[in-house]
Amino acid sequence: MENYQTRVTPAKEDAVAALRDEFKDYDGFIFTDYRGMTVQQITDIRKALKKDEAAYRVVKNRYAKIALKDLDRTGAEDQMKGPTAVALIKGDTANTVAKVLFNANKDGVTIQVKGALLDGKFMSADEVEALSKLPTKLELIASLMGTMKAPVQKLAATLLAYVESKGGAPAASEESQN
Repeated sequence: MENYQTRVTPAKEDAVAALRDEFKDYDGFIFTDYRGMTVQQITDIRKALKKDEAAYRVVKNRYAKIALKDLDRTGAEDQMKGPTAVALIKGDTANTVAKVLFNANKDGVTIQVKGALLDGKFMSADEVEALSKLPTKLELIASLMGTMKAPVQKLAATLLAYVESKGGAPAASEESQN
């Protein structure tokens, strides 16, 4: 039996280089199995992810493994088996991207999350699902602002009640006449 050796062609090298160039612009990767999805469903996911500066790309496993290895982003090699599509994440939008993927699954899309490579660490599918249930950055900021605003509102209401208990403030029209 002869040893099988893959012949490296310029086309393969170019394909890996193109993936590497694309992957270097992203901070995180969520690996999915897209088996059973229609072209329209994949397009809808791409549109939803574009809002968060994320992308959804169907990849050839061998090329993706080489591209990620070249970028020193290892740990998810076992996830790249079978039909694989990768959600590419920029910045701190990982939970928002995970929400989009799991919400698509709830909407009848047959997408299966395999795992993720975020901040250089591998996350299982269960950990990605838990991440998708966390509040987004904007939700946390809104909650914080609401908490910070409450004491000021209470102070304003207390001062208004005090002024009204002392007979109230003179009407604006009375002051302008004096």
